[in-house]
Amino acid sequence: MTEGILFQINGVDFSYDKVPVLKNIDLTVKCGKFYGIMGPNGCGKTTLLDLLIGSKTPARGVISYKGKEIRHYRRRALARELSLVPQEFDTGFGFTVEEIVMMGRHPYIERFGSPSKRDYHCVEKALELINICELRNRYISSLSGGQKQRAIVARALAQQTPVLLFDEATSSLDIKFSLHIFNIGQQLVKDEGKTIIAVIHDLNLAAAYCDDMIFMKNGTIRRVGPTKEVFNPETISDIFNIKTNVAQNPFNDKLQVSFQYTMEKQSTS
Repeated sequence: MTEGILFQINGVDFSYDKVPVLKNIDLTVKCGKFYGIMGPNGCGKTTLLDLLIGSKTPARGVISYKGKEIRHYRRRALARELSLVPQEFDTGFGFTVEEIVMMGRHPYIERFGSPSKRDYHCVEKALELINICELRNRYISSLSGGQKQRAIVARALAQQTPVLLFDEATSSLDIKFSLHIFNIGQQLVKDEGKTIIAVIHDLNLAAAYCDDMIFMKNGTIRRVGPTKEVFNPETISDIFNIKTNVAQNPFNDKLQVSFQYTMEKQSTS
């Protein structure tokens, strides 16, 4: 494996029922960074994550993880490397929060085996990190959307993988818990060298937390690079067709986005 490279994507296409979704994707993802993926609805962001996690297979091209093609990994081995917080999830009705989080340990538990002390420790740590210890015995079906989403994030953390993929992991959360999740992610990257690849819709969250940005549009990657280089009004205008100002926050050295948006008046004729 080339030093520091996790994913190498070359010439990847993907279609749903012959409708192209991703076209000629080339991308290199390095370890120990917080990546943000941004783009309009339907541009292929979730599909790209599905390809990285190995749940979908490209129609053309090659995706390699640590120098080995994704398609050659066994599912259990890949689940020890990559964890996903999906955009949509079906947790079932008969499970408690603690049982849902323990599902993140399944790649490490032998068939017909029981969780080890290590498994219980990882679950407890994840519950504490996400601040949902008080929910451990609640059935998942009794929770709010935001509480369910926090449980799913905890499940991914309990999986203890070097790479975490977030598909709008904070879409159901209020700003307090969104910041909490992103702060945890940032600390995992900084302290443990983990890699996070996150689909994000909030421009300011992406600008504040991501080391590198991947901008997508119409099934293609339009721009990739360090956030401070590629996160600018020109790129945002190209991707989202909106006008913005991007400035450095004097208090924390992070980028901050403000919008220049006015609603066009509708003709009355």
